[in-house]
Amino acid sequence: MHLIIDGFANNPELLQSEELVYRFLDQYPSQIGMTKVAPPQVYRYIGSKPEDWGISGFVLIAESHISIHTFPERCYVNIDIFSCKDFDSEQAIRELQAKFELAELKSYLLDRGLEYSHKEAVERL
Repeated sequence: MHLIIDGFANNPELLQSEELVYRFLDQYPSQIGMTKVAPPQVYRYIGSKPEDWGISGFVLIAESHISIHTFPERCYVNIDIFSCKDFDSEQAIRELQAKFELAELKSYLLDRGLEYSHKEAVERL
């Protein structure tokens, strides 16, 4: 499964918080039944234009990864949860909308790797 969220926040201050992004990436994998492999990596990025800055973070999970990129000047955030293990995507959307105070969001759910998910497909290789 690959859940993609593009959101617009009511509170751009939340999108400026490296601590909030770190805590989210540190705690959220276990909340959705995933296994964190390493501590999150979180960075503040400053681009060449004043509005091109934000916080980017990533956590490696045994099932794949979770990433977040914020753009506080635009009140914009994108979040990806990529996992080979199923999780409740509707619940994840509600939780992320609340945590980041998203006024608007678009979400996309992709099924990934279906052709390789069965033993027979592996045996063909």
